[in-house]
Amino acid sequence: MSPRPPAAATPRLALTGISKAYPTVVANDGIDLVVLPGEIHAVLGENGAGKSTLMKIIYGVTKADAGEIAWNGEPVRIDNPAQARRLGIGMVFQQFSLFETLTVAENIALAVEDSRDLDALARRIEEVSARYGIPLDPKQLVHSQSVGERQRVEIVRCLLQKPELVIMDEPTSVLAPQAVRKLFETLRLLAREGCSILYISHRLDEIKELCDSATILRGGKVTGTVDPRDESASSLARMMIGKALPVFAHGEADEGGEERLVVAGLTRKADTQFGTDLDDIHLSVRSGEIVGIAGISGNGQQELLAALSGERTSREASEIHFGGRQVGRLGAAARRDLGLVFVPEERLGRGAVANMSLADNALLTAHRLNMVRFGLIRFGEVRSFADRCVDRFNVICGGVEADAKSLSGGNLQKFIVGREFLQEPRIVVAAQPTWGVDVGAAAAIRQALIEMRGAGVAVLVISEDLDELFEICDRIAVIAKGRLSPAKRTSETSIEEIGLWMSGLFPEGPATPAEASGVG
Repeated sequence: MSPRPPAAATPRLALTGISKAYPTVVANDGIDLVVLPGEIHAVLGENGAGKSTLMKIIYGVTKADAGEIAWNGEPVRIDNPAQARRLGIGMVFQQFSLFETLTVAENIALAVEDSRDLDALARRIEEVSARYGIPLDPKQLVHSQSVGERQRVEIVRCLLQKPELVIMDEPTSVLAPQAVRKLFETLRLLAREGCSILYISHRLDEIKELCDSATILRGGKVTGTVDPRDESASSLARMMIGKALPVFAHGEADEGGEERLVVAGLTRKADTQFGTDLDDIHLSVRSGEIVGIAGISGNGQQELLAALSGERTSREASEIHFGGRQVGRLGAAARRDLGLVFVPEERLGRGAVANMSLADNALLTAHRLNMVRFGLIRFGEVRSFADRCVDRFNVICGGVEADAKSLSGGNLQKFIVGREFLQEPRIVVAAQPTWGVDVGAAAAIRQALIEMRGAGVAVLVISEDLDELFEICDRIAVIAKGRLSPAKRTSETSIEEIGLWMSGLFPEGPATPAEASGVG
């Protein structure tokens, strides 16, 4: 922990009375916030509390309706991100601001001054990413990257600007434990050098370990500023959501369930040179159990998800089975007809269409639920289903006619999860299901996954959050360099062992069919 700067120091950043309202919600309501030089300052709050809006105001993406900003003791107006960067403010967004058709180096060049020489910039990217333990290939096209790899681009782009204040919005949500430790070392080093850090995270253990102070928001207002080291995770959660964390039940799995999802020797080349080849993958998920797949981002998760969802079909129908039926050659719609639902890691673009309403987004995957008759859309059924998603998963929004892009990242995630789970599936495949959602919502989503299991659904969760996997899964496997480890019962392994396996150091050879199904 870095020593806290003296209170007499001139604040690096001071906000006074910051307010911002939208047609359906007041995002920020008279917020005061002070950040000192060299301070790591957390901003806590549940989804929709106003955290991201406040950060966007500081970075010049959004203009406040009222209030004042002082930078190093002087009043300033921050009209755009370029001006913020010139002042010395850098930001790592939760929703990535990257052009998918450009390379890593080209994306970073857009934000870094004196970057016309792409070869020289590429060398700087390699040096910085190696120094901070977040490896990047400057020539890789962003569209071929996983969510975790895109997070690395955002972080390195920010560090190359040599900022005086770094805003980090959920920076560890898709990082492996080893990468999180390295990031914390980097942030502490920056703080010792005088850089201030505004840190947003729903992981309360991170806040307690890393941060010097924390400002808590609820409903767009500041409810208090505390030293997180003096608080428990429970007390911080109570200040955030106004009540104790929900406690979910996790009974024993039904070991006699049928093999509902089976992957048998799945092998395929990646679509691009930057992808990961899948090598003889065997996996089985029974009805009434949750199987987790851990792994560092970019080790084949994207390719496996595309194979399971039907976005990329197999040459051999026998590579993938649903309930004994060979489905390797079936596309995504046909697999959904057989009872598969899918929660992708990308909320906007793959999980939901940004400019469409929540109701229309519900129709996209749930139209089988009596929403279409004789080729005509039954709009009342669509709105009713979308309303159920909003109510059941406590989605904070301006109603089901609100555009998906108007929701906070966590609330959109809750809506997508609700949309999929309310379709009464036979198989659930969920990637990063609680990425970027607050502690209360994360607990609710995990409870919903357990309820799916209790209803006899086969559930596969692909996540880089080991705590999450150990909380909800009956068995855990690891994917590394396109190979899948044996699946071990959660009670028979540990976070340390799974963390070691994530580097590829698991028993040689792919999982056998018996190991994949947990037999033997």
